[in-house]
Amino acid sequence: MPPTLSYAYAVARDTPALSRVVPDLRGVGGAPVRLVRAEGCEDMVAAVSPVPSADFAEDALRNHLEDLDWLESVARAHHAVVEALAAGATVLPLRLATVYLDDEGVRAGLRTERQTFSDRLSQLASHVEWGVKIYVEPPEQQDAPAAEPGPDLSPGRAYLRRRGQQRHSREDVYQAAGRAAERVEAAAGALAAGRARHRVQRGQLAEAPGENVANDAYLVPLEHSDLFRAEVLRAAEGLTGVRVEVTGPWAPYSFAAPPEPAPPREEGP
Repeated sequence: MPPTLSYAYAVARDTPALSRVVPDLRGVGGAPVRLVRAEGCEDMVAAVSPVPSADFAEDALRNHLEDLDWLESVARAHHAVVEALAAGATVLPLRLATVYLDDEGVRAGLRTERQTFSDRLSQLASHVEWGVKIYVEPPEQQDAPAAEPGPDLSPGRAYLRRRGQQRHSREDVYQAAGRAAERVEAAAGALAAGRARHRVQRGQLAEAPGENVANDAYLVPLEHSDLFRAEVLRAAEGLTGVRVEVTGPWAPYSFAAPPEPAPPREEGP
């Protein structure tokens, strides 16, 4: 095993602007980023940097997957490189921790996947990714203190009435979130070239307040970016307890892999 491996960040169209960006780039562990070219793939390059095999060989990488701080550091460096590359060319982001034994392995990968890479780069040209999340913020459900007896209500009945009002308020908020989702899909679908659904965020991943009920990514033509953001944010206007969050524009991470082919249709008799 060599002391260093070649960490690949992305495949990109080979442009003069890209070549100007790369000399100042630093990747994982602060290592300098370079471009790798392959014979027969003159229109594309891979952006790579050296990483220690002690951290990125298969067994070592498997152990690191449980180290969230280490993973976050690698992910931040990876993302920074991809975003910088995207400023100078159409970029196809690769998965986190895509490593090869050496640059010759990178070249072999370019040659093997040349057609697939070329097709995806053509489809992603002049497009960016926008993230759209929908949150609900239902009323707090704290235990209601016993109410003082009144002329019409006992303490127990007052408590039950309050709990019923809270339940109806929650139902109203989730119905509003459903309406927001429909509006978002309509507004985004009219402008986007693609959509990717992600798992809603829970636990430590849910950094924003409220409950995340939708977490999607959209592939949007650059010329429609400003309109896309404005129309999606407008979708939640007037809906109480619902918040729509739009993030981006990003390099098209969610659309780097080719779409799954549709299953073949069965012919009737």
